[in-house]
Order: sequence, then C-alpha cells, then structure tokens
Amino acid sequence: MAIKAPKGTKDMMPEDAYKWHYIEDAFFKICDEYGFGELRTPIFEDTNLFNRGVGETTDIVQKEMYTFEDLGHRSITLKPEGTSPAVRAFIESKHFADMQPSKYCYNIPCFRYEKPQAGRLRQFHQFGIENFGASSMMADAEIIAMADDFLKRMGIDEIELHINSVGCRECRTKYRKALQDFLRPHYDELCSTCQSRFETNPMRILDCKSKDDQEIVKDAPLMVDYLCDDCRDAFEELQENLKAMNIQFKVDPKIVRGLDYYTKTAFEFVTTKIGAQGTVCGGGRYDHLIEEIGGPSMPGVGFGLGKERLLMLMEMCGSDFGKPVQPEIMIAFIGDRAKHYALNLVQYLRHNHVRAIVDTQERNLKGQMKYSNKVGVKYSIVIGDDEIESGELTLKNMETGEQTKIVKEEILDKIRRG
Repeated sequence: MAIKAPKGTKDMMPEDAYKWHYIEDAFFKICDEYGFGELRTPIFEDTNLFNRGVGETTDIVQKEMYTFEDLGHRSITLKPEGTSPAVRAFIESKHFADMQPSKYCYNIPCFRYEKPQAGRLRQFHQFGIENFGASSMMADAEIIAMADDFLKRMGIDEIELHINSVGCRECRTKYRKALQDFLRPHYDELCSTCQSRFETNPMRILDCKSKDDQEIVKDAPLMVDYLCDDCRDAFEELQENLKAMNIQFKVDPKIVRGLDYYTKTAFEFVTTKIGAQGTVCGGGRYDHLIEEIGGPSMPGVGFGLGKERLLMLMEMCGSDFGKPVQPEIMIAFIGDRAKHYALNLVQYLRHNHVRAIVDTQERNLKGQMKYSNKVGVKYSIVIGDDEIESGELTLKNMETGEQTKIVKEEILDKIRRG
C-alpha cells in the first residue's frame, strides 16, 4: 500500500511553485516599503510559550496543538501561530532595550489539528507582521493599511475590512459579567464547547460557528457598549486614522478573534468566496503579551495572513501570478563525444546565468527533442561530430522554427536579445 501525505497536508509541486514565489516576493517587497525586517524562529517551541501566550482556554491550546515530549523529556510544540514565537525572540534578543518600535515580518509554516476544509489545512503557511513598542493607534492603522495594500496588489476584490475593539482588562471585566448574565438563562441550550467557555472565556461564545448558538447570541450585549473612556477614544482614533488613509471599513462588534491575547483593536479581512469561514487576514493589538511571556510591559500589534487561503482567493479573482520560469535552452547531443561537449557547453551557459538543460536520460535525438518540447524551452542546439569539428552550431527557435548559424561565444548575446 502506497504511503500518502498525512491528512490535512498538501504538497507543493514544481508547476505551482511560481505562484508561491510570486506572493512571497510581493510580501517581502511591501515589508521593505513599510519598514519591517524579516524574523525567523524555530519550527517548534517550548509548549509553555503557547500556554501562556495563546491562552490555555483557547481551542488552539486545548484541542489543536501538535505537542510531544522530546528525548530530553521536554514538552515541545510545533508552532500553531507566529506572534508568541516572535515575542519570545524579541525578549530573548533584548531588542526591547533598543529604540522602539521593533518591526518584524515572517513567512512560516504553522500546525493545528483541526478539520481540513477549503483553504484550511493542518499544516498551513502564514505571512505575519508584528510591531512591538508602539502604543499609538497610528501603529494599528499602519498594520491594517499594509494588509489592505498587499491584498489589493494581489488583485483581491470582493473583500471587506471588519474592525472592532475588544477592550482592555478593566472594561472587559464589566462586559464579561454582562455577557454571562445574558447567557446564563440559555446555558443548557449552548453546545458543549460553549458551555465549557462560559466561565473561562465567554467572549469566545460570540465566535461559535454553531447556528443554534449564533441564534442565542444575536441579541447579546456588545463589547463596544462597555468600553472604558481610554478604549473608546482609541477605537475612535483608529477609525479616524483609517479614514485619513482612505481605507474603507465596517465596525463589526462580533469580532473577538480566536486568541486570548488581544486587547483594544481586533480586525479581519473577510470574503464569502472561500466558504463560511472567509477570514483571509486577521490581527489586532496585544498590550500585555510581551509582559506575560516574560518581557517588560510593552504594547504590540500585528496580523497573520494565510498563504493557502490567499492563493485560493487570488485564483478565484483571476489574479495574475506571472508565468512559471522555464529553461531557456536545451543542448541535445548525438554520441559520447558530443555528450561531453554538451556537458561542457551547458555548464558554460549556466555559469553565465542562462537557464540551460541537457537530457540526463541520454535518450536518442528524437527523445531529446520531445523532452525539450515538454519542458517548454525556447531554443535548442544539437551537437554532433560535425558541429564539434567546425565549431559552428545551429541555434533553433522552438517557437518559430527559425535556425541561426552561430559559434559558442555568440549564444549568450542571441538568447539575451531574444
């Protein structure tokens, strides 16, 4: 029986690689323009990092993490998200002692044991942005503007920006009591997951995907009505900043995000094109996370953007990924003497940055030419004894059929001029 890829994972084959390269190049380009530097963290971390950072009451920690004990009897977890590792690296490197803000970007694989569905895998890939040290709502607006700018550059339409404030510890305590008072008469009607959240994290009940639970919470009190003066002023300032940047948005009081560390700003870019769970990019502010993970009291704000979901949406929108990179020239040969000449010539071309190939299967000439058509080369040269003796080669344009007599030193110029 053939071994297959684990459920919830997907191979990226060479014919699709150019699409991934396209979005990755575009992402790091916009990061440069907005002043974010690349951060790379390990694929696994101490499990306590996510227990403390993501929150022990979240679905991620309770149900979805890939956790194991290593040979040193340490509890290790494949990272399910990127912010907590970024914070850990920020603290461990002592970047908090530098002039702030510290602005990081990353491109990472993440791992969550959840039900695979359209654009949602158990190993998925994520772009991330973090701004540490900035308390101003200008930082929140810049983060949102960057996500908006990137999605537009990727040709995404039919997408909306939803924003909310999830308050601070002070005003969320009052809201939590009001929400629990509202939900208590309906406790027995809630799904088992929401019943378990009632005491530990009742705001997550608002985010439940159960239709019955959604019906129960449709008239629930809203966080925006319980904001303290500081949080209300910050939310109003964020909206004014977004308007100044000509970014359209919708206030959505039901956004709570799936991670415990958010404070004040929460936002999502959503679409209906990829199913009910149509969040393409989400993020917000986390003013206590750095301190909770062991660093100084410093604010932060950031977002995560799923690459699989982005690619799916771009394909639905007919976005232009450019074209896959093809070999430029095939060097075919007849006989052993010509084979060694071809090997020498193909290396000469590669050393001069020409995408050149030779048939390592050593097929006959007909087979080599068939292979050159399959891989889509633009030019070919056939080497035989006559070509070796004369030093004169025939360069064939595979698209037009035009043939040109040249010597070795002229190949580079001809290919570069097209």
